[in-house]
Amino acid sequence: MLQETITKEAPARRWDDFLVPQCWESFTAEDHSVWDLLFARQVELLGTRLVSEFLDGIDLLRLSHPGIPEVAELNAVLEPRTGWRVVAVPGLVPDDIFFDMLSKRVFPVGNFIRTREQLDYLEAPDCFHDLFGHIPMLAHHDFAEMVEHVGRLGLAAIAAGEGHRVARIYWHSVEFGLALERGELKILGSGLASSFGEAHFSLESDEVERLPFCVERAVNTPYRHDAFQPRYLVSSSLEQTVADVLALTPERLLAI
Repeated sequence: MLQETITKEAPARRWDDFLVPQCWESFTAEDHSVWDLLFARQVELLGTRLVSEFLDGIDLLRLSHPGIPEVAELNAVLEPRTGWRVVAVPGLVPDDIFFDMLSKRVFPVGNFIRTREQLDYLEAPDCFHDLFGHIPMLAHHDFAEMVEHVGRLGLAAIAAGEGHRVARIYWHSVEFGLALERGELKILGSGLASSFGEAHFSLESDEVERLPFCVERAVNTPYRHDAFQPRYLVSSSLEQTVADVLALTPERLLAI
């Protein structure tokens, strides 16, 4: 996601054309063991270094239960709470499809999980990144509204040939955002929450810039999808991130 260039010559597609069954019953004992290892390692690593709403979402969705979560079971809790639902896809979906999904409160989740040999790095997001990294925050009402709004912004930006603008907003908030909570630096973004190495790096390294978050800076800050980020944007709070992004209109986004 957020890596494909959209061209006007691309054939018309619908987001539901990209859906596949999760095939939960096809996951092996080794697959479930890898999930349990990843989950335990991230919880031990991060502890209270995640924003508290993330930890609340883990508890609410019962993600600590052993084994890869079933999409239907997650939706039974998530959809009545915030209107979001999880769907399975075979891998990355194009940006226009991705933002269309977000605008409809639909979140795509890979129907595969990394191998034990890939614990620390995976090119395409697997179900651990998607389910552990993203879904807990979609149980938070205000954040869920913000992500839907980003989807609508994405559709407008792509239609104007400026998709990179909203991709950067998404990246520096939903994926790799940091936020202060009672004066302590915390992880907000899903890419950090699900990464063993970059989580510590983002919070502790002296080699990176940590700049105050604002939508103007986010739009004008490129990102890396193939390496640790050279800079992170830090909000004064989760509430600031949500408020700033929700206040962003398509017209303002395209004028930045």
